[in-house]
Amino acid sequence: MGITTKDLAQMCGVSRTTVHRALSGVGRIHPDTKEMILRIARENDYRPDLLARGLVKGRTFNIGIVVLDVKNRYFAEMVSVIGAEANRRGYCMNIMLHDNDRETEKEQMTRLAAYHVDGIILSSVNEGEEYRAFLESLDVPIVTVDNKITDGLPFVSIDQRKAMQSAAERLYRKGYRRLVYVCPTFADSGKLNMYVHRERLRGFEDAQKSFPDMEPMYLTDWRYLEQAEQLIDREKRTAFLCAADSFALDLMKQLRKNGLKTPADYGISGFDNIDTLDYVSPRLATVSNDVQDVAVTAAGLLFELIEGGQDEGLDCTRILPHTLIEGETV
Repeated sequence: MGITTKDLAQMCGVSRTTVHRALSGVGRIHPDTKEMILRIARENDYRPDLLARGLVKGRTFNIGIVVLDVKNRYFAEMVSVIGAEANRRGYCMNIMLHDNDRETEKEQMTRLAAYHVDGIILSSVNEGEEYRAFLESLDVPIVTVDNKITDGLPFVSIDQRKAMQSAAERLYRKGYRRLVYVCPTFADSGKLNMYVHRERLRGFEDAQKSFPDMEPMYLTDWRYLEQAEQLIDREKRTAFLCAADSFALDLMKQLRKNGLKTPADYGISGFDNIDTLDYVSPRLATVSNDVQDVAVTAAGLLFELIEGGQDEGLDCTRILPHTLIEGETV
């Protein structure tokens, strides 16, 4: 059995309050005394009793994160960054993957609440007021990212609409007049939370209003790889504007098989700026939704809510800037 703070106090000849100050780094304590206590703690393999600490503070020092999966590099990066933030603050993290299943997500949220996690970061497949009421009934701080469930819940994202508008305008300025919007996820409308993709589509439509001679076309089902080549018109300079980097990479692979190269035969732009793009040639032009900033901001907001509760004066919506990544494909 490990030593306790009471044992440490006796070994060091100080009070337990002084030991707590040395271990927590909080409160007034002479530097030499602090160094002595920490040295004796190390020598005797002292480990803090997190359960006891949690009972005193009314916390478990665990948070949850619920996302689609970690095969998607965007979510893998997000989980990694949030995990590092949690660790820095002395928290453990429970990772749940809903795999775009509404009921699975709901069960996972219920389970995390039952385990008394101190807070949850959620990229949701659900949406609407009814789901909001369910989340509020769990009585645990929740920060949502990217897919908005409804107004009123803490939310962190970039301005998806403005970002896609900027991407479409860039293609137009590069001389492309036929722009093909690629988002096969729309085939699953009605089954998933489509907030992000609806906003990105609106951004594409906003760009059309600015440029009446733009010829918009759409690939919005899972046959997009078969259909793409038929839409390329070299006379009008065709570019594919993809709602995710993964769609763009699959499209480039398919068109390469058919002897077509970018940017010679067509332009292409993605969205997300996943880290995999650093290993792909030519480097895909894309939009960075700054996953690191989104993750750090979401974690920071969650810990604010854990520390201080959801006070009505706290701004719980954070919209972060996006960045256009030039790449070599437009």
